[in-house]
Amino acid sequence: MKIALYYIGKPRDPHANAMADEFIKRSSRYASCEMREIVPGRFDLFAKHASARKIFLDPAGRALDSAEFVQLVAEAEKEARDLVFLVGGHDGLPPQWKPRTDLLLSLSPMTFPHELARALLAEQIYRAFTTLRGHPYPR
Repeated sequence: MKIALYYIGKPRDPHANAMADEFIKRSSRYASCEMREIVPGRFDLFAKHASARKIFLDPAGRALDSAEFVQLVAEAEKEARDLVFLVGGHDGLPPQWKPRTDLLLSLSPMTFPHELARALLAEQIYRAFTTLRGHPYPR
């Protein structure tokens, strides 16, 4: 299983991705994980990850609690299916990509800076892996 966390747009602060990077690094103990910036016109996410489950962050998406998110990761592991997450840029997600996603996910009804959304998502990925392995982190 592989996890890809993509985001659109450069962070305003060069240190903004530090927390997300740390959680992705920790998650790499459990699965192959990567996080990187993409430019939709130059990157075909659907061709690169044809069989992966695509989960895009969107304020109008489905809200999951941490236990439901753990189940999402557990199902992917059981099916040996990669997970691809996408955090949109200032203008949200590319409109032509939204209908092609497997799940639109909302982290909260509140609005967050995209850099913070990356950190929150990366932490939940790490939390899911540690929960599934019985690690004490989630307590």
